[in-house]
Formats: sequence, C-alpha cells, structure tokens
Amino acid sequence: STQSTWNEFCGIPGDFEEVGGSTVLYDGSQQAIKKLKVAVAAGKYPEPIQYWLLNPEDAAFYGPKIDIQVEDCMRRKHQCATVQLDFNLPERFKLTYVMSEEEKKQLEQKGETPGVDGVAAHARPIVIHRAVLGSVERIMAVLTEHYGGKWPLWISPRQVCVVPVAHDYDEYAEKVRSTLHQAGFFAEADLSDNSFKKKVALAQTSQFNVILVCGKQEVSNGTVSVRTRDNQQHGEKTVAECVEWLLQLAASYSKDY
Repeated sequence: STQSTWNEFCGIPGDFEEVGGSTVLYDGSQQAIKKLKVAVAAGKYPEPIQYWLLNPEDAAFYGPKIDIQVEDCMRRKHQCATVQLDFNLPERFKLTYVMSEEEKKQLEQKGETPGVDGVAAHARPIVIHRAVLGSVERIMAVLTEHYGGKWPLWISPRQVCVVPVAHDYDEYAEKVRSTLHQAGFFAEADLSDNSFKKKVALAQTSQFNVILVCGKQEVSNGTVSVRTRDNQQHGEKTVAECVEWLLQLAASYSKDY
C-alpha cells in the first residue's frame, strides 16, 4: 500500500507498540505521530528519518500527492518538491497504452471488461507530476537563508581563492587557479595590489570556502598552503593533492567546508 511504502521510506514501523503496551497503526495522524514520538523517546524504536503527516484537507485536485516541505533558518516551512497522481489529464487527452496479456487476464478475473475508447487492448494510464525542486526561485531562497550565505563547497558559487604572498608569485597563483578551473571548480586568483592580509580577509568575508596561499616555499615545492574561511589552517598540500581533496569534499556533499 501507499502508506506502507511511505513508512518504509521514512524508517517508521507500520504497527508499533506504544508505552502503554497497546498496538497502534501509524497512519500519519497527529495522534499516531505523538504516540510514536513517546515510544521513540522511551527507547522502544529508533528515531525515524522523518515523520510523514497525512493532510486530508489539502487541495489536491487531480489525485493524491506527496508534498516535501523544508524548513528555513527561522523554522518556517515551505513546500518545494511534490509528487502527484493525475487521473484527470489522461481522460482529457484520451491517453492510452497497450495492455499486457497478464493485465487483461487480471481484469477478466475481476469480472471487468478490458479496453477503453472502443479498443479492447488499450488501457488508460495515470500521469505522475514530479517536481523535484518545485519553484527554483523558492528553493534557492530557502537555501540562501538556511546557509546564511555560507554555502557548502559542493554548491558554492565561490569555492576557491588563490592568494599569492607577493606579485612575484602571481604567475604561479594563476597556474594553480587554471588547474582548479580545469578540475571543475569555481576558482579565482587575487592578483590585486592589496596587501597579503587584506587579500586573505577579503577572501574570507567573500565566503570563499577554501583559500590557497602561495609564496616562495610553495612555488619551490609545487604546493599550496590551505586555509578555510573560518581562518583554520590545514597545512601544505601539492596542487594534485589539493584537487583530489576538493573533489572528495564535493562528491561527498560535505557540510564541513
């Protein structure tokens, strides 16, 4: 059933034993959610991934649907992703598909006559409306508020800033930037006349996730000194090691940087 599928997806037991000992069916009602939370707090069940809530008064005109609501930094809920069944459009557009022999037999066993629109071999499909992000503008606004402008590396518009200690190392800094760019990162090199301290400060306030410093030692060793926007230093890495490290962070959707 649909409810058992939702329970499995959310890590919720279909039937659970409340603290008093009686068995309760989780049906998405407020009462069932409250009882399950009490049982979870008592250690009888692990914490579910999510408590799904049945919303019987929602205006779902075409058919039943699943709404995915997300919370922003002020814990306000916004509807974003939806998956909805549509029984209306297939009828309006006279959509059909060719049934399998097994499907025909199942209908005949139920005493139903197969076929639609005068064609015995055809059946009416169900349209599924699937919007993963919902409104792109809305999800971007929610994410911007949620992260407070400090985007994690995998989605950040300002991922890496290369900062040379002096103009003598601008060429090396540009080479490092180009290598990172070719690896798929949004990378910039600050070759301005600002002092080194100001360059680092600007990179931090501009919310670059990673700041790579290069000076005489780094140029000689073919390395960069790695620091992050929270002013933490992470030692010296070769350019290849740095690229691999960044690729791993991005691939894992890490929230640490």
